[in-house]
Amino acid sequence: MIDAKITCRDTAALMASDSLFAIFDVRERGEFNNSQIPNATSLPRSQIEFHIGSLVPNRKIPIVVYDEGGERAALAAKTLAELGYEQIAVMDGGLTAWQSDGRPVVSGVNVPSKAFGEKIHKERSLPEITPEELKSWQREGKDLIILDVRTPEEYSRFCIPGGVNVPGGDLILWASALSQKPETAVIVNCAGRTRSIIGTAALRRLGLNHARALKNGTMGWVLADLELESKPARAAGTVPAESSARANELARQIAQDENIPWVGVDELVEILNRSHHSEVTYLIDVRSEKEYAAGHMPTSFNVPGGQAVQRADDFVAVKHGRIVFISSASARAVMATYWYRQMGFRNASVLQGGLRKWVESGQPLASGVSRHEPLGFEAIRRTVSFISPGELDRRLRNSSLLVVDVGPSVDFGQAHVPTAHWISRGWLDLKLPERFPDRARPIVVTCPDGKNSVLAARFPDRARPIVVTCPNGQNSVLAARALTNNGYAKVFVLDGGVGSWVAADHSTEDGLQSFLVEPNDIVFSPSIRGNKEDMKRYLEWEVKLE
Repeated sequence: MIDAKITCRDTAALMASDSLFAIFDVRERGEFNNSQIPNATSLPRSQIEFHIGSLVPNRKIPIVVYDEGGERAALAAKTLAELGYEQIAVMDGGLTAWQSDGRPVVSGVNVPSKAFGEKIHKERSLPEITPEELKSWQREGKDLIILDVRTPEEYSRFCIPGGVNVPGGDLILWASALSQKPETAVIVNCAGRTRSIIGTAALRRLGLNHARALKNGTMGWVLADLELESKPARAAGTVPAESSARANELARQIAQDENIPWVGVDELVEILNRSHHSEVTYLIDVRSEKEYAAGHMPTSFNVPGGQAVQRADDFVAVKHGRIVFISSASARAVMATYWYRQMGFRNASVLQGGLRKWVESGQPLASGVSRHEPLGFEAIRRTVSFISPGELDRRLRNSSLLVVDVGPSVDFGQAHVPTAHWISRGWLDLKLPERFPDRARPIVVTCPDGKNSVLAARFPDRARPIVVTCPNGQNSVLAARALTNNGYAKVFVLDGGVGSWVAADHSTEDGLQSFLVEPNDIVFSPSIRGNKEDMKRYLEWEVKLE
């Protein structure tokens, strides 16, 4: 069904229905950030093979794809059909037509989650502390604890001075221990607002009425001209056994108060068997990456540290699909489910007894971190030609050789093969012929007077040797197949990618000067960039989402 089209009107009707469906924006992440259809999921064309399997695990589910109204959506639909998806439609006219119809658009990433955070902040009148007030408390020696609810990776870069990393999803494990010291002020922070708000609201829901959010997080701290602590070495430590046990009691009480549904192991097994036919079930493990790697349910994926709430639209693409949260013994899963149901995910539930009950029931476990190879990768890999780092090094002296890097632009900027040009794989087969029309060919034109004229026209040189690179070689393989399908006769993949090139001790270049399309494949948080004006604009945007 790759030729199927759907109107903007019918797309809107589908989105307002109770049907199972997914709608994907296949433009670059930066384009999505600028403007998007509300509640669409960002899936850049270059990432389809990497993520579609977890985003839409049932290939019978209807899928709508759109771009700005160009060619990428149709090409994305073709890829999805090749991967076995059965019901795919391209939204006619794309985002341009949607806007021309007067339909709403939004900007930013993870908009549903951030808007939800602002809604909770307003409805629950959550108390905040400004960076200046917190700094004053620190100078006075006030009894306080700062809980940084970002991921360990974010925390390791910088934090509020004295902050301790307790990823948001783990707060329930610490709630009992924190409640033993009501005189201690509990301050919750993230990079901006959402996770601070949700973390503070979670603690207060668990009975810690002395918890408050740091207004605007680390960005607010920087905007107040205060210094962050760089590369902190502190860890949260081990959760006290008594507090962990109490967490399960708290979770059971919340589940009862909020009518949160439980799913038993036997029932879940039946559900998963049905999901192959007509349903979709997401198994989301909210434990830490280390816990997940040690053992997890097959087909589950790991979203630790409260990120499941912060980035819901990045993981749950099929609207009205079933969601089952998993943790060791249900406490963290209950809190994740609590928030999802508050967000409107009516089909969110908890695996009763958690992973422990799953194991006790004799069900299998998988181990390791699930970083699956792209769908269809092995079959495609067998069809492409490879070049070793040593051979490429020798052939770089050939001025006709074209090297293109299709990995993330940030990786290209850090290190790439000399002479390489960067281009997103989403644009490769569309833009490369335009950028390198290397061969002039005569065209004979018949004129009205019967005389012939010979004109010279530029055409892409499909016989020019091309080497495709990326960090690990995966995107390169997929890109090489696309070029070959478009008539390029001499396409090679750097075996092992830039990683193997560096391992072989070949020199690299850095910088992002040689790019063939705008490098807008990645959207950086203003907290990482450190530009104060960007931080101000971001925080103003976030507040307005309520």
